[in-house]
Amino acid sequence: MEKNRNYFIAIGLSVVIVLAWQFLYMNPRMEAQQRAAEAQQALQQQQAAQNPTFTPESPGAATTTGNLPGAGQAQATATRDQALAKSARVAIDTPAVSGSINLTGARFDDLKLREYHETVDDSSPLITLFSPADTHDGYFGEVGYIGSDTSGAVPGPGTTWTLAGGDKLTTTTPVILSFTNEKGVVFNRTISIDDHYLISVADKIENPGAEAITLSSYGRITRNNKPVTPSVWVIHEGFLGVPGTDGSLSEHTYSSIEKEAVTNAKATGGWLGITDKYWAATIVPPQTMPYEGRFTHFTDGQPRYQADYKGDALTIQPGQSTELKNMVFAGAKEVPLVARYAQDYAIPHFDLLIDWGWFYFITKPMFQLMDFFFRHVGNFGVAILLTTVVVKLIFFPLASKQYASMANMKRMQPKMTELKEKHGDDRMALQQAMMALYKEEKINPIAGCWPVLLQIPVFFALYKVIYVTIEMRHAPFFGWIQDLSAPDPTSLFNLFGLLPYDVPHFLMIGVWPLVMGITMFLQMRMNPTPPDPTQAMIFTWMPLVFTFMLASFPSGLVIYWAWNNTLSVSQQAVIMKRHGAKIELFDNLKGLFKRKPAESK
Repeated sequence: MEKNRNYFIAIGLSVVIVLAWQFLYMNPRMEAQQRAAEAQQALQQQQAAQNPTFTPESPGAATTTGNLPGAGQAQATATRDQALAKSARVAIDTPAVSGSINLTGARFDDLKLREYHETVDDSSPLITLFSPADTHDGYFGEVGYIGSDTSGAVPGPGTTWTLAGGDKLTTTTPVILSFTNEKGVVFNRTISIDDHYLISVADKIENPGAEAITLSSYGRITRNNKPVTPSVWVIHEGFLGVPGTDGSLSEHTYSSIEKEAVTNAKATGGWLGITDKYWAATIVPPQTMPYEGRFTHFTDGQPRYQADYKGDALTIQPGQSTELKNMVFAGAKEVPLVARYAQDYAIPHFDLLIDWGWFYFITKPMFQLMDFFFRHVGNFGVAILLTTVVVKLIFFPLASKQYASMANMKRMQPKMTELKEKHGDDRMALQQAMMALYKEEKINPIAGCWPVLLQIPVFFALYKVIYVTIEMRHAPFFGWIQDLSAPDPTSLFNLFGLLPYDVPHFLMIGVWPLVMGITMFLQMRMNPTPPDPTQAMIFTWMPLVFTFMLASFPSGLVIYWAWNNTLSVSQQAVIMKRHGAKIELFDNLKGLFKRKPAESK
């Protein structure tokens, strides 16, 4: 009795430590990070409003010579609406995006995603991706040129382009811009957009002069300040790209680039940019032009993060012309769309824009299977359930073998009881005798753990799919689950919303986590009770610990786990019955409420 009391105390202390760590350390730490980021953002906005603006290039100016643009940018002094009103613009209007092109620099700095809202409420604001450079959340894409002594002025950040054709950028009507420098060199730019998020920037440069000119193209994605989002280890947010065609993905966090800029080796082909959890902005250089890519950070004016490239020098002979085509992706990281862009436009490994993780060989096929079911049933929650059935069928042969071994172990219970009576308190002799019995009967004593262990990679792969893919964002199931990528919003501790008060984050134990815990408990009770009291106690408390742990996980993952447990219980019952083993689920449940006889002293 004393031993059991100590076991209960040990397990209780373990649970208390886990909950205390979550409540007293992790939750305050995450909240402090969020408050610090918001305070920093507010301070930067206040400082920007108090400090005068400085601009290295006057409006209408063009770049002559120099390096990539970036340093010396104006501080944020305007609201988004004020910034948009400062310059002449051409509207962007497609089914997927709305916004405008800034004719100063031909810059894409105003873009909203029409198909995505900030919350599950369709009346909430649209997602704003791009904003002008002189706002606090400035974020934009730009394509320009770096001149030489022979080129004269070339289009850059301060160039005012002339609208030569098209008054609105749509999927069927491109916009044509023009700029002519003091040497008569003509830059004609045709901007087009598809029905989603890919913008094409096609330039034709004509040299009517009597001497050759030399210039270099550049492209950049620039962002003011870090986005205010909690840091999560399961997904990469920050700089990324595939410079070249060898498929080598280059990933860097904002913090690492603050310490040291990264310049990639000269390459031909590929892409680079900045990614968020669900959105991304990338520049795709001309795929036949050698270039040098870079991830860098500027602190003058205000913190800015920039992914850019500089192409090799181009020489245009007198009376000749040349053409270049850049592409800018700015939008949602929809899996089929990103894959189609990679294939249709021969962009090397553009599908790596989505962070599939280490288990990509499981994660990506699992998403494709779920997406297949979704297209037929129209509900990602149901698609998760159907995917789980397929996974169970794939693992059925191995699970059948494991459960058969467990059934044989049940039949060996009388012999194990005899060994316990024979060896009494000699635990070493008892363990040796049991191992000999297991070997003789070809029984695996830990067979009951294998079904759980085997699904761990699948569990993490599914977690990655639900957490990373935008298709799961705001995807409803049934009832109160309106977002499979978010935790169950209900809580046992306010009777699932019946009591009018909010509960702490660590007590948000919703309906589906409880269902998951119950099904896990039943699955554990399908297995023989371990002879060791410590192991038995761990198996008893494990469902409760997992209920608390998974309560903060995406509800889609918890639904998967609960459904998987239910299928496992059914599968195990069928297999054990086939092998003639008694299903002791109900006996084990009854045993929990029986008083154990007192130990003799």
